[in-house]
Amino acid sequence: MSTATAESSQSKTSPVAAPEGVRAYILSEDAPLPLVIEPTADGIVLAEWNLANREWIEAQLLVHGGILFRNFNLPSPADFERAAKSVYGELFGDYGDLPKNAAGEKIYESTPYPADQMILYHSESAHLPTFPNKISFHCVTAAKVGGCTPIFDTRTVLRHIDPAVLKEFREKGLMYVRNFSKGVDPSWEEFFHTTDKAKVEQMCRDAGSSFEWTADGGLRVINRTRGTVKHPKTKEELFFNQVQIHHIYCVDEDTREGLRALFDDQDLPRNVYYGDGSVIPDETMQHLGEVFERVAVRNKWQKGDVVMLDNMLVTHARDPFEGPRHIVVAMGQMIDADTLPA
Repeated sequence: MSTATAESSQSKTSPVAAPEGVRAYILSEDAPLPLVIEPTADGIVLAEWNLANREWIEAQLLVHGGILFRNFNLPSPADFERAAKSVYGELFGDYGDLPKNAAGEKIYESTPYPADQMILYHSESAHLPTFPNKISFHCVTAAKVGGCTPIFDTRTVLRHIDPAVLKEFREKGLMYVRNFSKGVDPSWEEFFHTTDKAKVEQMCRDAGSSFEWTADGGLRVINRTRGTVKHPKTKEELFFNQVQIHHIYCVDEDTREGLRALFDDQDLPRNVYYGDGSVIPDETMQHLGEVFERVAVRNKWQKGDVVMLDNMLVTHARDPFEGPRHIVVAMGQMIDADTLPA
């Protein structure tokens, strides 16, 4: 596992040419992710600086995959929202999986998940026909212990995955199955923001998702995606998916046993198969988990930090933590999977 912190001494960093008012550097030649940007003068408003240097930021994201903005003055989540919007243009404000943040119009709280468990690696909405090209995280309060947001490059990871495993993903693709059942995850009413089944059905059709209503009043939604994709700008192949957070093997043993006691496999809240419906072996998931940790980068959050990711080039997770932790999220520049290069 690669673990890096922006507190590394300057002798261990490599400078990158940057616009006026900031310095930029990577933590080491072996860890080009993320690019760290810090102000060199007082009074820089990140939203204004981002807007003036948007093309440079976009270019750096394609190289590094992620940028850590550190020591900028961001007194509130609303300031973060403006900073994200200055790069993204319009923010995506209709995301059903995350609760809205009260301070902004189109920003969210991070995933409400038990603090003692890890949220596994995923690219946001990679299992859906439409997903954000960019996602940003803002640290309002850093956890006292743990709570990092580990990331890794979805280009780099391809070199570490067993070629036979990678071949299966490339050739078969993936099939994600999500069951909206009462009392487990958001209900379909909460996720789709309506109680009208006809509207839900139309939204699924519009999104390119298959669906069926279950006998208990729940909803099953099925999405098929490629196992690897190409970036629309760089044309590089990427391991872009949510296989780890959907596969039942990756749930902790007690929870896995509890879910299987309540549900048949086809009724589990989430699961993922190869695109032909065949099971992805547990051994494959174990291998991927080991690879992901081997290439992951961790930076300790500091209050005020903003991490901006190209959601296709970089995947993210969340470590367990102790004490209060408050991270808010923005996303934008939505992409239709059907438009990606073959």
